[in-house]
Amino acid sequence: MDVTSRTEAEMFDLASLPQTLYVQCRGLIESYHDIHGYGCLPDMLWRAELEGFIKNCPCLRQILRKASTTRSAKAANKGFVEIAAAILSLEILASDFATWSTMFPEAKAIANALLRTRSSRMFLMEYYLYPPKHISPSVFAALAPPVVPPLPDPARPGAAGPELSSQRVALNYASAVRESFAGKPELASVPPAQGWL
Repeated sequence: MDVTSRTEAEMFDLASLPQTLYVQCRGLIESYHDIHGYGCLPDMLWRAELEGFIKNCPCLRQILRKASTTRSAKAANKGFVEIAAAILSLEILASDFATWSTMFPEAKAIANALLRTRSSRMFLMEYYLYPPKHISPSVFAALAPPVVPPLPDPARPGAAGPELSSQRVALNYASAVRESFAGKPELASVPPAQGWL
């Protein structure tokens, strides 16, 4: 961490963030964890490699110390949410998401100075604003249409197979998914879907 970034980190306080942005970030994080649980929040902060950044900011370090040592789960959750909201606010300012940085250029300068030492990834923005899809590969394998479409049923006119372009696209996608899962032992036990409806 260079001298400018260290000075900015030592002077950083939650009051230097735009309050409207901080409150909105805190609300987003709380609503997400109200649904998914707060247990993953400390782990998520560490997986995002934010521990060094948090330890270099005295105000965040103090919140972390309180959240880590309290006996109250509610107080701990509140502390971790404050840390995540502050870092998400900084990431939003540094990335010019939704033109926040044009509204608060001084806060953008602080955010850029603080985040300069981190990698260019905006971990919390990726996590909260663009959440990953949590779909198991076995779901794709189980729901994929058969590799070979069934023969047409002579009793049903017009059932000659996939004639619509959207059906062909779906079959091509399912084939690509099936090929990508080929050779994975955890998916070998999942039988392919049988027939068409």
